[in-house]
Amino acid sequence: MSSRNAAHKLDDDDVLAGLGYDKVLARRMGSFGNFAISLTVISILSGCMTLYGFGLNTGGPAVIMWGWLGVGLMVLLLGMSLAEVTSAYPTSGALFFMADKLGTPVWAWFTGWLNLLGLLGAIAGIDYGAATFVGAFANLQWGFEATPETTMMIFVGILLLHALLNVAGVRLVGILNSVSVWWHILGVGIIVGLLTLAPVQHRGAEFVFTHFNNDTGFTNGLYVTALGLLLAQYTFCGYDASSHLSEETKQAQIAAPKGIVRSIWVSWIAGFILLAGLTSSIQDYAGTQSTATGVPPAQIFLDVLGLTGAKALLLIVIVAQLFCGNAETAAASRMVFAFSRDGAVPFAAIWRRVSTRTKTPVAAVWLSVGAALVLAAPSLYSPTAYAAVTAINVIGITPAYAIPVYLRLRAGDRFQPGPWNLGRWSKPVGWTAVIWVCFVTILFCLPQTSPITSTSFNYAGVTLIAVLALAWVLWITKGRRTYGTPKLGDTATHAALAEDIV
Repeated sequence: MSSRNAAHKLDDDDVLAGLGYDKVLARRMGSFGNFAISLTVISILSGCMTLYGFGLNTGGPAVIMWGWLGVGLMVLLLGMSLAEVTSAYPTSGALFFMADKLGTPVWAWFTGWLNLLGLLGAIAGIDYGAATFVGAFANLQWGFEATPETTMMIFVGILLLHALLNVAGVRLVGILNSVSVWWHILGVGIIVGLLTLAPVQHRGAEFVFTHFNNDTGFTNGLYVTALGLLLAQYTFCGYDASSHLSEETKQAQIAAPKGIVRSIWVSWIAGFILLAGLTSSIQDYAGTQSTATGVPPAQIFLDVLGLTGAKALLLIVIVAQLFCGNAETAAASRMVFAFSRDGAVPFAAIWRRVSTRTKTPVAAVWLSVGAALVLAAPSLYSPTAYAAVTAINVIGITPAYAIPVYLRLRAGDRFQPGPWNLGRWSKPVGWTAVIWVCFVTILFCLPQTSPITSTSFNYAGVTLIAVLALAWVLWITKGRRTYGTPKLGDTATHAALAEDIV
């Protein structure tokens, strides 16, 4: 792959102007900060931990470990393909802007709505998962009994925290993301190190890599194995954050694609170590699944390290999850801002406004956390709603990743690659990634538990259909008249955006 040529020397604002946009956001993020935001959004200490109990039920250790390796490889291929397109189109709109330039406005419209659904689902999944871990810590510390209502209250508090941090400006977000990288890496090292060195019985490699467990109610082992891939696929979401923050990143044509790819392979390695350390430390499989804390990793910590050690490790995980949710809120709000900038979101004039003090799309931040609250609301009455929220994240954002890749492949020589590109590997890597996305999108719309009832129903597919239907109605009634990205090289069409700075 290539990452050096004359395009590397182009001024960031000139590149943005060539794509038709005036500089509105502050370019204060460096290459490490761009990498850090995607690593933070992927957050193995969030995704792996919050869905670990799901993994224990849906295939067990064998699917957790081998699924992580297999899914990680597929995601790396998809990320590399997306990074190539990002290098050519480094804008906050990211995926939908790419689809617009490589396809048609209709392609862009639906890509944008899928991306938006996935990003908002990610905020809901990350912050609600963090709320369950806060509840587990409170259970160990004060005997607090988490209920759907109290967990929802904690969740609302976390959403408010992330909104306020993001409103404060991208510089603070960048600092927090940089700290988050080291917190995640050191956190994984501390957790695995303490679990491994503890004087307790540890499971051998045979258990970690071959033990299969099925508590889904389905009898088909292959189907259960496929469902178990959700743990890894959900964790490996959010690396498009590097694209969404590209208008705030220096040397974005190089830094943003590198940020995507680096965040994936670093998470792939660190996540494998984390999952192996957790799984080898299980003392009582059934007891871990049915833990009173409501969080299986907390029970592993408790069984291996005792009360004090468990609380210390939970705090490491909780802080990592808070970092993750904050970064995801930043990425989602930039997507809302960019989609509104091009007239695709109802009441767009509100959501595209940028604060003159912080150069941050404040209204877009509040819309993002508000929508996440709505998506997580079914958790008040459905015990399987959280798995559905994570599936919403996957089936919304993963197709949105693949559409620009597919359109880039279809465009052939019409696509002008940026300074970071795959060269002759572009087609084989891209087509493999697109096929994988088609598979997982269908998979995670399917039922996850049996028997299928009103409380166990996977509403992710219904949500996807509802959003696509809403997007279609908006397109035919208004969007085809109001939506439009600027022509390449034309900044005049967006000069009026300066009037929206408040």
